[in-house]
Amino acid sequence: MSFRDNFELLLGLRYVRARRRRTGGGFVSFISFVSMAGIALGVAALIVVLSVMNGFQRELRTRILGVASHVQINAYEGELQDWQKYADIARKQPEVRAAAPFVQAQAMFAMDSNVRGAIVRGIDPALEDAVADFAKFMKAGQLGDLKPGEFGVILGSDLARALGVLPGDKVTLIAPQGLVTPAAVLPRVKQFRVVGIFEAGMYEYDAGLALLNIQDAQRLFQLGEGVSGVRLKLSELFDAPAVARKLAPQMPEAYVADWTLSHANFFRAVQIEKNVMFIILLLIVAVAAFNIVSALVMAVQDKRADIAILRTLGASPRSIMRIFVVQGALMGIIGLGVGVGVGVLLALNIDTVVPFIERTFHFQILARDVYQISSLPSELLWSDVLSVVAVCLLLSLVATLYPSWRASRINPAEALRYE
Repeated sequence: MSFRDNFELLLGLRYVRARRRRTGGGFVSFISFVSMAGIALGVAALIVVLSVMNGFQRELRTRILGVASHVQINAYEGELQDWQKYADIARKQPEVRAAAPFVQAQAMFAMDSNVRGAIVRGIDPALEDAVADFAKFMKAGQLGDLKPGEFGVILGSDLARALGVLPGDKVTLIAPQGLVTPAAVLPRVKQFRVVGIFEAGMYEYDAGLALLNIQDAQRLFQLGEGVSGVRLKLSELFDAPAVARKLAPQMPEAYVADWTLSHANFFRAVQIEKNVMFIILLLIVAVAAFNIVSALVMAVQDKRADIAILRTLGASPRSIMRIFVVQGALMGIIGLGVGVGVGVLLALNIDTVVPFIERTFHFQILARDVYQISSLPSELLWSDVLSVVAVCLLLSLVATLYPSWRASRINPAEALRYE
């Protein structure tokens, strides 16, 4: 590094620490402090909010994929015969960990005067655990209680509550597939015994999904040996789109869909909300960063004589500009560093900080009966942190350009006239 570069850097660092000598110097220092504090607050808020949004996205994904599947092979029309053939083709992909058949149709459940519509899914209890996480969602009973021929049913918690049933009660299932008579189509009616209740934390499933044994479902919906499709679980859920694209040409008579398509609205909504929150909170950082403009403009006014002396000693306008760029950039870097440190600490310890706030101020941030979760989820992604650092550093540098340019345009003779 040359002497010129050294003196520009050293003077910039000195001006950050130096006490202002004019009447308004204290106010300049205060504006500088507010700028740095504002950047720190905005950066910390950005990191914490993005981490919480990532946590909600992970929680939503976990709950959905605990009931749904990574990849699903569906029949275009009717049902799939010989589902093992499709499962064998899928298992040739190294990413596929497990496959399980399912039968799915709409039906109605009735208990006394309570009637509710639901999606009925027939599963093989021995294979379902490998492709879904129903086992950890069970509030009563277990998947193994769905024995073929016994016509047992596992209901979502909200569906069971709406019907007013408990494990051991019997409910009437009304299937639209039925007998065709000259007068009308008569629906099939069958009594099922409630053998379990699950709660996935997603209203879509808790209020509208019922599980049967796959053999009972095939008999009820008159499918014979056919199934509605095959569900796949992958070793890495984000490989699902690529795996679906690979499988589609090998199964021209079936439709292959991955979780990013079947639940796109949920994840798109969360991503849009995350992007909007990033933009909104970035405005806080932008306001704080452009406070650097005010602080530097006042610093330039305070240092007019120093600038004039430097110019007469041979400093170029570019060197003067660099001095104040260093001063402003350092203010931004200090605020950014403090904000990143505080934000990362809060994001990593959100499960400790939030309960402390709730106990101290006697209120609950997340009501379990509304959000189905009692703690604020958080997932810190370093890619988000790097994005925040890059954008905020850029804003801080841009904020230094105008005051620095004005400093470089000061006429030494005019500046020293009244000194």
